[in-house]
Amino acid sequence: MFLPVLFMIQISEEKTKMIRNNQNKKRFVWFLTGLCFLLLAACSSGVEEEQTLLKTPYEQTEFLMGTYVTLRVYDEGKEAVLEQGFKRVEELADKITVNEPDSEIDKINELAGKEAVELSDEVYPLVEAAAEYSEVSDGGFDYTVGPITDLWRIGFDDARKPEQSEIDAALNLVDFSKVEFDTENKSVFLTEEGMALDLGAIAKGYIADEIRKLFEDSGVTTAIIDLGGNVIVMGGSPTREGEAWNVGIQDPLSERGETVGKTAQKNRSIVTSGIYERYLEVDGEIYHHLMNPQTGYPFDNEIAGVSIISERSVDGDALSTVVFGLGLEKGLEYVNNREDIEAVFITKDKEVYTSNGMKDNFELTNEEYTWVNQ
Repeated sequence: MFLPVLFMIQISEEKTKMIRNNQNKKRFVWFLTGLCFLLLAACSSGVEEEQTLLKTPYEQTEFLMGTYVTLRVYDEGKEAVLEQGFKRVEELADKITVNEPDSEIDKINELAGKEAVELSDEVYPLVEAAAEYSEVSDGGFDYTVGPITDLWRIGFDDARKPEQSEIDAALNLVDFSKVEFDTENKSVFLTEEGMALDLGAIAKGYIADEIRKLFEDSGVTTAIIDLGGNVIVMGGSPTREGEAWNVGIQDPLSERGETVGKTAQKNRSIVTSGIYERYLEVDGEIYHHLMNPQTGYPFDNEIAGVSIISERSVDGDALSTVVFGLGLEKGLEYVNNREDIEAVFITKDKEVYTSNGMKDNFELTNEEYTWVNQ
C-alpha cells in the first residue's frame, strides 16, 4: 500500500482513485479478518475457561494452627491445588504464629522497646489490617493484647487464671496506639518493652483469603476452604446446579460440627467466634478464650457465639471478635448499620438473633433454640 509514495510514480487522477479504492477494500478485508479472529479467540477462550465440576470433590484435611483445616475443590483436574493450598497455609502460619522458628510476629515481640522489625510482603498487610480494626473498634479489638493472652494461656496445657496484680501489670502494656509503622520500609515497632502482638483473632481469616487467591489464580471456580471456623465458599454448589451453598451455623454450646441453623451463601466468608472450643474451668467457673483487652478477662456478656458473613474472611474474623465484645444489643446495631456484612447471634440462653439482611436467608434447624427477632 506504500508503493505510490516510495516510487513517486506519476499517475492519473482516475488511477489514483482506483488504487485508493483497492486500498480501502484491503483495509476493510483486514478489519473483518481481524474482527473474526478476535471473535474466534473470545469463543475459544470461553471454551477453555468452562470447567467440569465434580459432585464428589478432591478433599484433604490436616491439623494445622491448632485446628483442623479442610480444603475441598470441585473443579475437575485441579487436585494438585490441594497440596499447594496446604503448603501456603503452613508458610503463612509459620510467619504469623508465635513460638515458631520463622515467626515474624515473635521477632516483633522479642524486640519490643528496642528496635523496629522489617516484615515480609505477606505479613505487613496483616499487621496493618489488625491496626485498622483496633482503631475502628476503639480498642474493643486490640492486637496488642498479647501480654494478657500470654498470662491466661487458654487453649494450652499450662492454662491458668492469673492473679489480679499480674493482669493489672499486663494491661499497662496493651495499647494499639503505641505501635509505630514505617510504610516505606514495611517495619513495625512496639515502643515499650514487654508489649506483644497477638494476631490470633485475625490470622486465620487472612490466611483463608490467601488460599482463595491461590485457588482463583490456579483456575479453581468452585471450592470450600475451612480453617476451623473460618469458612469460604467459592462458586455455587455442584449438587444444587450452581445454586448457593447451604452453610451451617455452628452451635456455640456444642462440639464443632453441631449447628443451630443454615444459610444459603455464594462466594462469601462465614466466620464464627464462640465459647465452644477453647476455655478454662476454675472453681466451677468457665473462662473462654475471647479476651477483653480493656479488662484483662474474657468478655462477659449474654453472647455464646456470633457468626459474621462477609466478602473477605479477614474482615469476618476481626469483626466476629469486635461484635462479640459489643454484646447483643450494640452488636446487632453495629452490624445493621453496615451494608457489607450480616450476622447471626446466639445467646447462652439458646436464643437466636439475626441481622436485618439475614431474616430471609436463615433457617433454624435446632429445636432447642428459639429465633427471637425473625
